[in-house]
Amino acid sequence: MVVPLFTGMVINTFFPHLLKIGGFTQALSDVGYPTILGMYLFTVGTKMTVRTAPRMLKRGFGIMAAKVGMATLIAVSVGKFFGGDLFGFSTLALLVALSDTNGGMFMALTSVMGDKEDSGTYVPQSIETGPFLTMLILVGAGLAAIPWLTMVSVIAPFSDEALLGNLDEDLRDFFGSHEPIIVPFMAFTLGQTINLSAVVTAGLPGVALGVMVIVITGTVCILADLLLGGSGIAGAAASSTAGNSAAVPKAVAMADPSFAAIAPIATIQVAASVIVTAVLTPILTSFVYKRVQRQRAREAERIYVMPPVPPMAPAHADD
Repeated sequence: MVVPLFTGMVINTFFPHLLKIGGFTQALSDVGYPTILGMYLFTVGTKMTVRTAPRMLKRGFGIMAAKVGMATLIAVSVGKFFGGDLFGFSTLALLVALSDTNGGMFMALTSVMGDKEDSGTYVPQSIETGPFLTMLILVGAGLAAIPWLTMVSVIAPFSDEALLGNLDEDLRDFFGSHEPIIVPFMAFTLGQTINLSAVVTAGLPGVALGVMVIVITGTVCILADLLLGGSGIAGAAASSTAGNSAAVPKAVAMADPSFAAIAPIATIQVAASVIVTAVLTPILTSFVYKRVQRQRAREAERIYVMPPVPPMAPAHADD
């Protein structure tokens, strides 16, 4: 996500008219971004299935509620009490970076350090993916004015493929396997909506935002996982910002033009958070994993260490 995003930004900054020559070439510029985003949302819907164990659903929804709930609390507070900007962090950047988990990283970390149930908790968490949840929260909090039909247009590709994927496993496998192919094109066209001059003002705050994501969402997600019977590994693995979330600020700005001015900087900050959490989330997950392993080892010792058997009294010969 990051490399094609940066490539698109370079083209837009230094060669803004390079691809805008019409036809199929121009379709690979910022003009084609809405189409590619729609394709991406369609393939993402394959992650939603109805055949998920209740315990996985409970933990997954719990982790998601903790992450999205904290993101909403912080973002709405900034929007209501600080005029939408706090120390250079906009409501939009905070909400997007804090609320969307990197699914690929989550699956990779939980498959190595967790168990099958840990990996399965991502199914309900996948609801975070894409701009719909962000739009829903902004509208619900009165921070955005997005027409209901626009909201439907965002979730329609997602829900359509979710329906098809549940009806036909082959369709789910086919479209789901092609999601990684679409992401670079989505990032490339998105990058052509951003000027690199924005990086100067958004770079360091973006790094700080990534650290904030780890500390805040890592804490609440681990606690939620533990309270719902998990080990905390899945909660730690959820403390990241999804690579595709860098596309959300622009999508929100397309739905509500009042966010157009801050969307480029929010995109840079979210992209920086993606990079920072890509480094720190595995470290946090590894720390929790090692702690869980030590606890399990101590419990195993208490179970399997048997008390010493007292020596038998020597037999006495009959008088």
